[in-house]
Amino acid sequence: MASPTGMRPRGGIVVLDFGSQTTQLIARRIREQQVFSLILPCSTPLEQIRALEPAGLILSGGPSSVYDSDAPSCDPAVLSLGLPVLGICYGLQWTARTLGGEVRPAESREFGPAEMEITADSSALFAGLPARQTIWMSHGDRVIRLPDGFRATGRTPSSLAAIEDPARRVYAVQFHPEVRHTEYGRDILRNFVFEICGARPNWTRASLLSEMTAAIRQEVGGEMAICALSGGVDSAVAATLVHRAIGDRLTNVFVDTGLLRQNEYEETMELLTGRMGLKVAGVRAGDRFLGRLAGVSDPEEKRRRIGNEFVAVFADEARELERTGGRPIRFLVQGTLYPDVIESVSVRGPSAVIKTHHNVGGLPAVMPFELVEPLRDLFKDEVREVGRELGLPEEMLTKHPFPGPGLAVRVLGEVTEEKLRAVRQADAILTEEIRRAGLYEKLWQAFAVLLPARSVGVMGDARSYGLTIAIRAVTSEDAMTADWARLPAEILGRISARIVNETREVSRVVYDISSKPPATIEWE
Repeated sequence: MASPTGMRPRGGIVVLDFGSQTTQLIARRIREQQVFSLILPCSTPLEQIRALEPAGLILSGGPSSVYDSDAPSCDPAVLSLGLPVLGICYGLQWTARTLGGEVRPAESREFGPAEMEITADSSALFAGLPARQTIWMSHGDRVIRLPDGFRATGRTPSSLAAIEDPARRVYAVQFHPEVRHTEYGRDILRNFVFEICGARPNWTRASLLSEMTAAIRQEVGGEMAICALSGGVDSAVAATLVHRAIGDRLTNVFVDTGLLRQNEYEETMELLTGRMGLKVAGVRAGDRFLGRLAGVSDPEEKRRRIGNEFVAVFADEARELERTGGRPIRFLVQGTLYPDVIESVSVRGPSAVIKTHHNVGGLPAVMPFELVEPLRDLFKDEVREVGRELGLPEEMLTKHPFPGPGLAVRVLGEVTEEKLRAVRQADAILTEEIRRAGLYEKLWQAFAVLLPARSVGVMGDARSYGLTIAIRAVTSEDAMTADWARLPAEILGRISARIVNETREVSRVVYDISSKPPATIEWE
């Protein structure tokens, strides 16, 4: 089940993707205003767009130039569907060129902040906003001649920043209103969604929960299912949601892969069964997973092998449940999220694949189950809100994200027992210290990474040649963008000292100060 049909209400905003890495942020900003948004490839047929009955369309940015021979395009008829259209960056350039304007490489590119002046006396897109505002640019081309019927509504010192043809209900901006660096970006999108498109705020937790439950019930019917529980918030919400829909016909399976954090298997089993009351089968399979990872250093191959082994474990467990229960198990439930899909598989137009997630692109080509992924169209913070509506313990909802492949992607290079022991101990120390400092709930994620490098040190007046741990701590709202956390120096010092003193294999600790983008949150 790629996405429950009940989760796609009519009257939302369809975002056509031309390949921008911030396309998902457009959808996220629309949803923040309680209006449903959905990303589709720019090549999506008109019939599929019409079937969704959207209130409006947004054409995303992208890395290409409209005059490239392989430049992405969509059906020009999207501009004459009678729906309001907002082009962003490449979307503006494609719109202008498609309707008879002219686009050329700019003499000076614009990347970063710029000052825009609103040049039109009135524009629905900028209604109620200041005449001068800071915007965020990221383009190397510019429109030098407008299509007939269009007027410029905003300019920077070096280029057109906004154009529109209200008669055709077509609007376009050269900048990115979806990024937080654009001062009034949310207001601009709000004007488009409500004032121009006339959308209604009907994307609420209560309506979403009801629609998701009904869609799952319809999809699964009277069949049996198992759920791949990781112990994190995503799979826990998915399990609780599917249990609400089909009851005891769902059995949850929590696998100890040997790649979990310190004491995680025991603590998670107690939380899932004791406090949340879920029906959970625990499987100890560490030897299986470590055996599959022996000699493997490539992160994509790690994810692929882990994904395959997960399915094999679930298939074995399903056969045992079928033997004792007498009914076939047809469905496998996963907590796949929207960012997982966007980063894993280039199914949203020409967006680049960032990395394979074990539960998306890492699955085998032939599956013994049909997938149920009720959260596939949701962002992480939306999942947490659904979890609160379902009554999940706050302890579960505030857990930091943990990748499905576990510590295998936090050990760079080949995974061994020695390396797992070191990173597990370092991670436990980090978590304990940030909890003690009252910072755990303020961070989106904090974890330790074992680097594939040893370095010289001095311990006990003797030369050491130990492993290196990198500490990663970030703040974020939805994991699509993130900034490195400015942890106090005294806390970092205490974390470093404890890791070196208590983890025998480690002699050096470094702190990762990379933001996303350009880096991802996880290292692999």
